[in-house]
Amino acid sequence: MSSIVTADWLNDNLNNPDVIILDATFKGVNKSEKSDKNKQIKNALFFDLNHFKNQESNLSNTYPKPDFFEKEIQKLGIKNHQHIVIYDENGIYSAPRVWWLFRLMGHQKVSVLNGGLPNWINKGFPTEKKTRNQKITISNYRVNFTSDLIVDYNYVKKNSLKNEALLIDARSEGRFNGTTPEPRKELPSGKIPNSINIPYQKVLENGFLKPNNTLKSIFKDVLKQDKKLIFSCGSGITACINLLASEQILPNKKAVFDGSWTEWIKKSTTL
Repeated sequence: MSSIVTADWLNDNLNNPDVIILDATFKGVNKSEKSDKNKQIKNALFFDLNHFKNQESNLSNTYPKPDFFEKEIQKLGIKNHQHIVIYDENGIYSAPRVWWLFRLMGHQKVSVLNGGLPNWINKGFPTEKKTRNQKITISNYRVNFTSDLIVDYNYVKKNSLKNEALLIDARSEGRFNGTTPEPRKELPSGKIPNSINIPYQKVLENGFLKPNNTLKSIFKDVLKQDKKLIFSCGSGITACINLLASEQILPNKKAVFDGSWTEWIKKSTTL
C-alpha cells in the first residue's frame, strides 16, 4: 500500500465505497494561499486533530488513547478494510500526522494525497461546499495499537546517551541550533543530544513531497546508517512530514517521538 496517492488516482476512485477521504486540515494553520477554505473534496469527512488527541495531556498534540480513537472512528463510519486517503488545505502539512495516527492504530490501507486540496482544485476535480459530517452509520472499527511506531521520553533520554537510534528533528535550523526562539515563548530553543536536523520544509515543494531522487540527497547522511529512525519536531505534527518523506526511500524501522521538543525540554530542565 503506497503511503502517498496522486490527485488523478483519487479522482479515478472518488466513488469507490472502499475509499474514504478525510480532510485533516489543522484549524488556524494556513500554509497555502492557493486553497479555497470553503471547499472540500467531494465526499470528504472532516478529521479534527484538535479532537483526536489526549485531552488530559499537558502537551499540545499527544496521540489519543486507543479506545477513544476506536470509538470516534466508529462514529465516522470507517471500516477496517477501507483505504483511507488523507489531505489538508496546505498541500502537505497536517495530513501526515493523521496518516501516522492511523498506522499507529494498526490501519495499513492509509495514504496522503500528494499536493492536497490546492492541487485538487487546480486540476478542476470535484469539490463541494464544506459541511459538517452528516449522519453516519456507526461502524465496528477495531484498533490494533502498533507500539513500535512511537517512542516516549524515557526511550529518547536513554538514546541520547547510547545513540543506538538516529533522531531527526524537523524544526527550523535556528530553533534546532538555539539561535531563534521557539513559538511557545515559555520554551527555550535547542536540540536533543545526538540528534540531527532536517527541517520539514526541505522535503516539500509547492505542497508536494519532492521526488525520490531529491529526497535521497536530503537524507544522504541517513542513508548511510542502519539504525532505527526517530522523528521529532516541536510538538509532533511536522515530525510526521519527515516520516512520510523517509517512507518513500528508507527501509529503516521508524517511529515518532510524540512529545517531541516540548516534552523533552520540559522534563530535562527546570523552566
